[in-house]
Amino acid sequence: MCRSIKTLRPPAMAEEATADDIRAAALQYVRKVSGFRAPAAHNQEVFDRAVEAVAQATEELLDGLEIRGAATRRAS
Repeated sequence: MCRSIKTLRPPAMAEEATADDIRAAALQYVRKVSGFRAPAAHNQEVFDRAVEAVAQATEELLDGLEIRGAATRRAS
């Protein structure tokens, strides 16, 4: 897959993932899947929607994960 996407959950990431971390990972994923680093103007809207959908799904995933040995979940 895309080696520049880092693991965003503890303990792999010491501090809580920020919205910027999540969006950067989503952008890298959409770039990899689409094959476009920057889409043409006629594809920009669907590209941006995909990035936002992946970022939202990532936030939901991180919010719902139960990490054994961790005291709390992410604060939304």
